[in-house]
Amino acid sequence: MTDRVGDEENTPLLSDSDVVSNARPPTSFAERVNSVAQEPLTPLTKILLILALVLLLTCSVFIGLFAGAQHKLNVERGDGRNGHTHPPKTVTVTATATTTATTSATTTATSTAVSTVTTSLPTTVTLPAPIPVPTIPPEDIPCLEPHCVILSASIISSLDVSQDPCENFYDFANGGWLKEHPLPADKSSFGNFEVLSQQNKRVIQEILESKSSAEHTPSHDSEILTKLRDSYSACSNEERLDSIGSAPLLRFIKTLRRLYRKEDTEISLLPGIDSGLTAAIAFLHSRGIESLFSFEIEGDVGTDPNFMVPWFSQPKFGLPSKEYYEDKAIRKVYKDVVERLLLTITEEEGKDVSQSSPVLVVDDDDDTVWPPWPWPPWGGDDDDDGHKGDDKGGNRSQEIKVLAKKVVVFERKLAQASLDLDVLYQDPITTYNPVPISNLTDSLPQLDFATYFSTFTPRTFPDRVILTDPTYAASLSKILDDTASEVIEAYLTIRAALTLSPYLGMATEAWQVQRSLVETLTGIKKGAVGDRAEYCIGKVEETLGFAAGRYFVNETFRGDSREKGTKVISDIVEAFKTSLPHIDWMDKKSATAAAEKADAIRVKVGYPLSPNTRNARSIAGYYSNVKVDKLTFFENMLSAATGDKFKQWLQLGRQRNRESWEMFPSTVNAYFNPPSNEIVFPAGIMQPPFFSHNWPGYLSYGAFGHVAAHELTHAFDSAGRLYNQKGKLEEWWTNSTSMGFNVKQRCIVDQYSEYTIDDGHGGKIHVNGNLTSGENIGDTGLIQAYRAWKAQYHTSIKEGGEYLLPGLNFTSSLVRDQLFFISFARIWARAMKPAAAVQRIRTDPHSPTRYRVDGTVSNIPEFAKAFKCSKTAKLNPPTEKQCIFWS
Repeated sequence: MTDRVGDEENTPLLSDSDVVSNARPPTSFAERVNSVAQEPLTPLTKILLILALVLLLTCSVFIGLFAGAQHKLNVERGDGRNGHTHPPKTVTVTATATTTATTSATTTATSTAVSTVTTSLPTTVTLPAPIPVPTIPPEDIPCLEPHCVILSASIISSLDVSQDPCENFYDFANGGWLKEHPLPADKSSFGNFEVLSQQNKRVIQEILESKSSAEHTPSHDSEILTKLRDSYSACSNEERLDSIGSAPLLRFIKTLRRLYRKEDTEISLLPGIDSGLTAAIAFLHSRGIESLFSFEIEGDVGTDPNFMVPWFSQPKFGLPSKEYYEDKAIRKVYKDVVERLLLTITEEEGKDVSQSSPVLVVDDDDDTVWPPWPWPPWGGDDDDDGHKGDDKGGNRSQEIKVLAKKVVVFERKLAQASLDLDVLYQDPITTYNPVPISNLTDSLPQLDFATYFSTFTPRTFPDRVILTDPTYAASLSKILDDTASEVIEAYLTIRAALTLSPYLGMATEAWQVQRSLVETLTGIKKGAVGDRAEYCIGKVEETLGFAAGRYFVNETFRGDSREKGTKVISDIVEAFKTSLPHIDWMDKKSATAAAEKADAIRVKVGYPLSPNTRNARSIAGYYSNVKVDKLTFFENMLSAATGDKFKQWLQLGRQRNRESWEMFPSTVNAYFNPPSNEIVFPAGIMQPPFFSHNWPGYLSYGAFGHVAAHELTHAFDSAGRLYNQKGKLEEWWTNSTSMGFNVKQRCIVDQYSEYTIDDGHGGKIHVNGNLTSGENIGDTGLIQAYRAWKAQYHTSIKEGGEYLLPGLNFTSSLVRDQLFFISFARIWARAMKPAAAVQRIRTDPHSPTRYRVDGTVSNIPEFAKAFKCSKTAKLNPPTEKQCIFWS
């Protein structure tokens, strides 16, 4: 309702209809005054008269004080313009009424009604100044709708206003959140990404635990939901998992051992493969277990990025990176884990075979015990303490201790032969080495690659392979030659056990052993286990992610979320293109080419079209070969891993499916794929605190806008810039532009290399500026999100899209700018164990979140302006010390 200024009240608020006066009222004002004056004053009348006089006197004093202050202010300001004062001749009184309405999208719009009364007065009369109106414009009245209050409260609670934003912006924006979210005992790292991931999992959990049937195309949706619910049920049935024990793992290892030892040439799991190392490796790789080396099917970026070819590379290791193998304490822990796993497998299989358990064997007639005793079949090796093993195999645990040490030594050699991760992740030129397939087979003769490839039944046999490291195959060959067969067998066993034991019951020794390694490497409290439902939903997503994504999207990604998210991305692309002519290190030719690449980027938002999330038949067909049983969690995971691996190999020799995704719809993440020149944003990340379709623009562009700008900027970072608009690997910038970029990149590398973390033992570890340079450059894209927001601001504010939130008026003229940066910083709130932080420093191409915030804003002058930072502030360094890429 709009208040009307000046309307008179024509009817009484209360009316007594039972009392009617017949007395004639005085006919004139004088008569009425005389009548009242002649009436005697009652005590009540006297009291009211005194109160009225006091009130009148008080009002007069306040009006006088206010008028004097206003007059003095006008004199000092010179009417606010030119420093001169003039006697008031005409006074214009403006009354403003504001109406707040809510649109269908729950966006608050503000309309203003203004009435003006002009009165001419004698020049000798000075009236008091009009009652002051709000100092902020009428359209800046904060939104008081419930969703605005809730959103404002979440932001306020995340802040620590005792911190100076110009010195510690990460702490300022996230200190409150960190206090309210202590790190859970079962987690090594926990932040807003994990909070949203948990929320997304709960959405899927409610769907899987509900008994409702599918409404659309019941046959296909029923099939999908049955698989999803059976997969979840199998994982959730902890009692059954504990009762089964280690049997599934032992059965798997027995098959692996028989393949490696050529004990059975008719095992139907691998048609055509009948011998040794090749058979064992093919068996492991077909189940998604990396060992010795890895193969990925990806585009040939040197010739045709959409033609899918095999890439040969180093594998994952038992420890996260090669640095861990040089840490004596960690190496000792790992050796103990390997030893315990080998001993557990030995004891469990011997015990179960002696009890004639049929689940342990591939062939029911086989009753051999693995490992055979004495095992290892050699004796006399020194153990860690210099003791000799029993040549006759009498001391089994001592022999296993020696074998475990040899396995760790073997893995350490593999790690030392592998590429450093900063090269593997950041240097696409060095890691692109196409060779004829004969080069690989000649370098690694221990493997029969023709037989290996036949395992995955590709449509065409590859005649060309791309090596990420041209020396690794030869190094691996030499290491294999220098290693006893029994050690290689034990290594393969450990790779299987570490990968598969998490799928056993938590009461099993194998599960507990691998868990102890996780606890050591990440700092998780010993014995602390998280919510089983959360874990199981994660496994459902891992194995049937596009199927789960169908129902997740239906529940969470409605309305105009896709359109509004796409608009944010498109605005950022335009802002980036607009900035190109103004970049000091980029010449005109390169700027034109960069704009063409930006225009060519494919933007995918929400969910994939292959398989089509909105089409139940498409999803059902995609997972038709994945077998799921509600009683066999271990086998379900193997089936899904096998299905994924064979789907990858089916792409060999084909053109890239341009509609496929590398992430599931519920994933809280986003990515840029250089060979296909696309940026992808799953529905999972398009939820608060990253995005909401009814947020004000400054929040959307600050949070989700940064995610979008980050991925766009990857197309022009240290690695992405080496791919042209068609995804082909080539140097498409001019030499002078490349040289200018290298100077900027060196600035970023040096800046982040100065940052450190605590190692948990009183020491400091520096961020690897080379490893993280691509991601740090991606974070510089925040300035493009800021420019995109500013470019659409005037249109947005007219449409009610930049409404303020209550209680967040830090600096009235800059509040939106400040909240833009706060919304960016909030998404990176994260608590982390020191051990996990060390692991990330060594393996993660992303910098610690603290530096992703403070390091980024220190290179953006607009941040310092928004918070009015002094020239000496930590996050407002001199221009010559800033690493400014995009201006």
